Amino acid sequence: MKIKKRDSAAILNSLSGGVVPSRGLHHVMVGRTEEAQQILNDLEIIEQGSSVVKFYIGAFGTGKSFIQSLIQQIAFKQNYAVTKADFSPVRQLYGREGKAVATYTELMKNLAISTKPDGNALNVILEKWISGVQNKIVQEKHYDSIELENQEFIKDVEKEIVSVVSKMDELTGGHDFSRILNMYFRGFVHDDKNLQRQALKWLRGEYKTKTDARKDLGVREIITDTNYYDYIKVIAKFVKSIGYNGLVINFDEAINIYKITHSQTRNKNYETILKIFNDTVQGNVEGLYITFGGTHEFLEDERRGLFSYGALKRRLETNPYETKEFRDLSQPVIKLTPLNHDDTYLLLSKLKDIHAAHHGYVSSVSQEEIVSFINDQYSRPGAENNLTVGHIIKHFLSVLNIIQKYPQYDRREIFKHAGSEEEQTSDAVTSRFSSMEG
Repeated sequence: MKIKKRDSAAILNSLSGGVVPSRGLHHVMVGRTEEAQQILNDLEIIEQGSSVVKFYIGAFGTGKSFIQSLIQQIAFKQNYAVTKADFSPVRQLYGREGKAVATYTELMKNLAISTKPDGNALNVILEKWISGVQNKIVQEKHYDSIELENQEFIKDVEKEIVSVVSKMDELTGGHDFSRILNMYFRGFVHDDKNLQRQALKWLRGEYKTKTDARKDLGVREIITDTNYYDYIKVIAKFVKSIGYNGLVINFDEAINIYKITHSQTRNKNYETILKIFNDTVQGNVEGLYITFGGTHEFLEDERRGLFSYGALKRRLETNPYETKEFRDLSQPVIKLTPLNHDDTYLLLSKLKDIHAAHHGYVSSVSQEEIVSFINDQYSRPGAENNLTVGHIIKHFLSVLNIIQKYPQYDRREIFKHAGSEEEQTSDAVTSRFSSMEG
């Protein structure tokens, strides 16, 4: 199997730890072809100037985080900026004492692009943009090179920057955002690292008081619990105006919104979700792709879930004509189901090859042994309600580690039924995939 060492390490280490890998997802993607195609369709719509919101709903272990990671990797290839945040007791969409702005700050910390996929890309985006503006001015104004000592060159660059950031002025919060970008450029030109740090601090929502921001930067506003969403929209427009196709935001662990005990605070969070939904579907915001990952309770519980908020229930009820076979993936709510046994078999087969490629050996695990392993996992007491594909993956990788390190290990205890007549006649998986691989 041809795979980069960095990708195979990310896949094996992440899946062994029970988390979704941040790299190389295409090597392990099975059973999500329709979802991947819909993601591409959604991103194409956003590139043309629209916005989209999606709710990926499923039980624990059905692949919500995997889908959001898949969105991120597809978005990188389509020239999007991407960020994410997990909701928690201290990160919400509405809250006092910094709980909402904490979500915004987390989004800014995790902001990523294809050349810096692990986050903290805000300064990279700004400096890449400034460098692009400078090169444009060199060509259009016929300068010999980037001349930071030449005041005429600096003025020409500033005019171009102002022409871009002035587009932000029409949005709430856009004027202050524009001023901060100009200050960042000033720090860039004069090699004033402190001014650049202060500008980034403001953009990340890290100023706690207006007094401090006014003293450092001369602006009267800061990003707070009450206005952070306005700045998300400003940033989406900004990244689109400087050459990206849009901004993708993945919100996960929405169950933590559902768990808010104070009903008024919980409803205020749902009110913010309603605002996001209305803005995207009504065309009030450009270049945003926002997803929420949550459980069925988060969506459908009429006492404290999204369906407890009447306006959201009306908007998020799924297509009544949809079936498991005929799905409507264009609607806002996508209900995920676990991988079936056939897809699980394919996934373990891929992992077997990735493990062998990464460690540099020829795998001896057969198709029959993989089938036996899957059936054994699902036959255990309580598996129907508690076993997830994530658990199976983790156990299988543990098996591969042992077999690779100790070839003398007695595999019959792991692959108890492999090759038996009963197994081969009762399970169609082996024959199906033997013919496919042949």
